[in-house]
Amino acid sequence: MRLSQLFTKTRKQVPADETARNAQLLIQAGFIHKEMAGVYAYLPLGLMVIDKIKAIVRAEMNLIGGQELIMTSLQRPELWQKTDRWSDDNVDVWFKTKLQNDTPIGLAWSHEEPITDMMRNYVTSYRDLPIYVYQFQTKLRNELRSKSGIMRGREFVMKDLYSYSIDQASHEAYYESAKAAYMNVFRQVGLGDITYMTYASGGAFTKEFSHEFQTITEAGEDIIYVDETKNVAVNEEMMSDESLAKLGLDKTALVKHKAAEVGNIFSFGTDKTTTLDLTFTNEAGQQQPVYLGSYGIGITRLMGVIAEHFADSKGLVWPEAVAPFKVYMARLDSSDEVIQAADDMYSRLTGAGIAVLYDDRDERPGQKFADADLMGIPYRLVISARTVAANAFELKPRTSDVTANLSAQEIINKLAV
Repeated sequence: MRLSQLFTKTRKQVPADETARNAQLLIQAGFIHKEMAGVYAYLPLGLMVIDKIKAIVRAEMNLIGGQELIMTSLQRPELWQKTDRWSDDNVDVWFKTKLQNDTPIGLAWSHEEPITDMMRNYVTSYRDLPIYVYQFQTKLRNELRSKSGIMRGREFVMKDLYSYSIDQASHEAYYESAKAAYMNVFRQVGLGDITYMTYASGGAFTKEFSHEFQTITEAGEDIIYVDETKNVAVNEEMMSDESLAKLGLDKTALVKHKAAEVGNIFSFGTDKTTTLDLTFTNEAGQQQPVYLGSYGIGITRLMGVIAEHFADSKGLVWPEAVAPFKVYMARLDSSDEVIQAADDMYSRLTGAGIAVLYDDRDERPGQKFADADLMGIPYRLVISARTVAANAFELKPRTSDVTANLSAQEIINKLAV
């Protein structure tokens, strides 16, 4: 992509109406546009990051048997009334509206009820199970406050997977595989060392313990207590002697941290499927309830946490796995020789499968370097009259001040990995 053709624009000023560091930088760097508090549009650069995160999550969900679908955001009240989650007294984040004929509907904040109801059309026998389905979808939650940028939005992209199993043992086995898959996701996006499986309450989902995945960050809204030896944590809401005893944790061994929730999983057992009448006929011809699990990752929230964690004083710093491009190529001269050298290098890099953002604008070098740092692309490649004369190119990692002078082939060899 040539920067002169990319729909984006950087800005020097920090947005006056934004207090969250992740949103400030993402707006300044041209990744997102703020529509209102807690509601953002994702511009081409932002969408590229989201797609990279989705690809990582999708691969892990597929590896544990997930099949992708997409449900509607429009929700029938009667389904949620059956499980006592339609009332605002029990779930206080609903956006509710009406159809033209005055039929009330809700805008989805989760999907356990409609997907489980749908399964009644596809599950009759033990031969139909297990089923694991997931989606990437925009969720809407009427949050009371939204001050953490894209880390807590009123509208956000979420991956939610639902498992339907034949018995407790197979349900628990899948639940454990989901835990491992989640940690694989967080490792791949660069957060594995600071993300912990965290015991929490079920909230509006289940009466049992749930498992959150919390990433340590000063920008987080949660407080967790980490057992660094066991590599697990406890949400502050669970810090009672009774809960710690059930979990086998020693209060004196726990270290307090601020954290942001990037994922969660819930074991519903058969409670919800019984309420919604999702059963199957077992091998003995008896009707049995299906076991349900629910597994969520906030895609846009994860993007915000990555932005917060890796950013420095110059701007964003994207890990290669989620960066919109691998290389920011800055052309510092408009002479025919430099243009030809830059165009040739751009062709060679893209031909080698290396994603390049080619800054071909007629801007001064300082502006180009500042934009490269602000956007946070992993490598900056400089082509100028001096480098052309030396038959070499300047390559600098975003996280280093060390510049290497390399030939075109050396650069390709280094980056095409």
